[in-house]
Amino acid sequence: MNEGINGVCFGWGTARGRAAEVAETVRESAATKRPAAGRNHDGTTMYFQLCPNSLWVLLLLCIPAARAAKCPQPCVCDQIQLTVTCANKNLTEVPPTVDEITVKLDLRGNDIQELPTGAFRHTPYLTHLSLQRCNIRRVKEGAFRSLGRLVFLNLANNNIDILYQESFDGLSSLKQLMIDRNHVEEIQPGAFSQLGFLNLLSLTHNQLVYIPNMAFQGLQNIKWLRLSHNSLNYLDTEAFAGLFTLTRLSLDHNELQFFPSETMTRMPEVTRLDLSYNPMTYLGEDVVSVSKLTHLYLDHMSLQDLANTAVSKSPNLIHLDISHNQLRVIQPFSEGTPNLARINLAGNPIYCNCYLRPLRVWAISRKVKLMGTCGGPGHLSGENLEAVYPSELRCQSQEAMLKAEIEEANRITPPPTVEPQNKVKCPANCVCEAETHHSSCENRGHTKIPRGFSPTTRLLDLRGNHFHYIPSNSFPGVSQVVSLHLQRCKIAEVEDGAFSGMKGLIYLYLSENDLTSLSPNAFKGLPQLTYLHLEKNRFTGFPKGAFKLVPLLALHLENNSITKLEPGSLTGAEGLRALYLTGNAINHVSPRALDQAIDLDTLHLGGNKLKEVPTEALSRAGNLRDLRLSGNSIRWVGPNAFQPVAGSLKELYLDNMGLEKMSQNSLAGLGPGLRSLFLEGNQLEEVPDFHPLTSLEVINLAENPLMCDCPLLPLRLWIEKVNLKVRATCANPPELRGRKVKDVNVFKACPGGESLPAAPAVTPRPAKAPKATKPKPMPLNGLRQIKMYKAKSKLRKSPNPKPTAAKKNTNRRNMA
Repeated sequence: MNEGINGVCFGWGTARGRAAEVAETVRESAATKRPAAGRNHDGTTMYFQLCPNSLWVLLLLCIPAARAAKCPQPCVCDQIQLTVTCANKNLTEVPPTVDEITVKLDLRGNDIQELPTGAFRHTPYLTHLSLQRCNIRRVKEGAFRSLGRLVFLNLANNNIDILYQESFDGLSSLKQLMIDRNHVEEIQPGAFSQLGFLNLLSLTHNQLVYIPNMAFQGLQNIKWLRLSHNSLNYLDTEAFAGLFTLTRLSLDHNELQFFPSETMTRMPEVTRLDLSYNPMTYLGEDVVSVSKLTHLYLDHMSLQDLANTAVSKSPNLIHLDISHNQLRVIQPFSEGTPNLARINLAGNPIYCNCYLRPLRVWAISRKVKLMGTCGGPGHLSGENLEAVYPSELRCQSQEAMLKAEIEEANRITPPPTVEPQNKVKCPANCVCEAETHHSSCENRGHTKIPRGFSPTTRLLDLRGNHFHYIPSNSFPGVSQVVSLHLQRCKIAEVEDGAFSGMKGLIYLYLSENDLTSLSPNAFKGLPQLTYLHLEKNRFTGFPKGAFKLVPLLALHLENNSITKLEPGSLTGAEGLRALYLTGNAINHVSPRALDQAIDLDTLHLGGNKLKEVPTEALSRAGNLRDLRLSGNSIRWVGPNAFQPVAGSLKELYLDNMGLEKMSQNSLAGLGPGLRSLFLEGNQLEEVPDFHPLTSLEVINLAENPLMCDCPLLPLRLWIEKVNLKVRATCANPPELRGRKVKDVNVFKACPGGESLPAAPAVTPRPAKAPKATKPKPMPLNGLRQIKMYKAKSKLRKSPNPKPTAAKKNTNRRNMA
């Protein structure tokens, strides 16, 4: 018996890394009651059957053979379950002596303030890692890089304020990530780009105010995204773009004042959407347009009215919760929601009179359950809506009804004498809320900036008024405002010091106005201004010099009329991280335009009039990660076009440009760093060599007239090598039009293509067109015809291909 066990241990090797494999194999053997298999030292396969009682004996004998497992002094280690618990031990760093084969590590309740690069390089087998309540302030780039097997990571209850670009690099198997109850206020682009298998991301109880475009790019398998209990008041249109598998989104307990319609249309698979506890007052026509949505939660908001077509573009909606709002009258919903079965109206002052009758009749005919009770008149107050018949819903004379409503209002509303004495300050013709610290004068026709807001105001919304210009010192006494909205106010001029005193301002929205220039002192007195929106104004030149007094990270200048970027354009904006210039008229970028852009990581130049890649200018932006040139008129990309940013570039957009040719060396230097490459919608017949791009996660070659002939063989060989969905189809020769590049056999006849596997059998073709209209195949040379003929003959003679090595091993195991 001992000799057999020793043989097993010796056959699997005595290295510490192999002990984990012994444990896993033995467990599986016991669970399935099948022989366990190992390798003898000479490479032959060995099988052994274990009785249940001998399982732990063997495990205990084998693992010490590897050598005694290490256990940090203050921790508790379980060598059977391969777990290490170091909770509440006042540790200031990750213990370096945790055994390599550990699969679960619990470090809760310590004082690890920073996770350095490679913090877990000694524990590559971890699957579960708990780091709650560790006072962690920063996760450095590559901290988790060696944890390729980790599936669960909990970072809740720490002090993390920024999610950096490569904080989670290496977590390629992670399925659940918890970052709740931190101080996260910024998500850098690409922070989650390595988490392709993540199912759940939880960021609740943080300090997020704004979600930028593509913030969650890379989450290709995400199912549930939790952003509850933040301070979100604005979501960029592409904030959730790329989340094609997301089914559940939680945005409750935030500060959204309107339904983010455009943003939500980017999520085709969402079925459950929670927007409860946001200060929305109105839902307009067709605002909820989420095709697969089944459950929508809009409870505990401030809804006073909603259009009867508000959810008409969500045809699969089943459950609508609009409880605990301020709705008195609701009209029957339109025919766009045939599956609607439940509407929760509890906690609304629903007035059960003739105005409710159409909704009640509609609900009965459609078999829709109405949950809630009547808020009036007196004789029906408190009655369940389902118990009230349409015949009971009558209106009295106009005079009597008005009297009844006044009596009801007096009954519900507390008398003025008991109102709190500390009522929030609010200018005339505005709405101010003490609990949320929001003040709004949106679309009220103001011609001057209102004054007299509460000094505790944090969000100030002045959209849709007619200010024309902003004089100096326009916002006295509101130093705590974090987000200021001045969109669509017809502003043509901002005077020096217009925002003086707004020491807490982080987000400033001046979009959709008439600005053509900005003074160097326009933003004086804004020491924390980080995000500035100037899109859809009338700038014809870049407003250089206007940003020298503010610590900008993101500048939005999309959809203006800027024609060129001149030397020193970013003077004074040396800390800028993201520059958005999509949809201008830029035809020239000076080689020195980005001289000050040493920290720039996002540059969007799509939809302009560039004729070539601005290679020289990029040489000054050595940290660029995201470059977008989509929609320019660039017909040719020469060699080394992106060499200046080869060490940093992760995302490259060259789509829909009419691009006709790329040099074979056009992507030189990009190598393993590039993760996304978009080339769709061009005129490419051939493509450069993609073999150096070893880390690509996304590539799109759709809508290019690819010529499926020998010059395209490198692409075909590369497709065979990578584990990616490559959208590439043949346009020529005509007989292959529409076929996927990977599904045609033409490349087997090319020199170097003999090793390619045979393409899958093609489904039966439709009836042949008449000979007169049938396109003729392109002529082949003699050698190529012979090779193709031999390949087809082999396929016909061998209908059952030989099993691969993997299949042979599987057969052998089954026989055993």
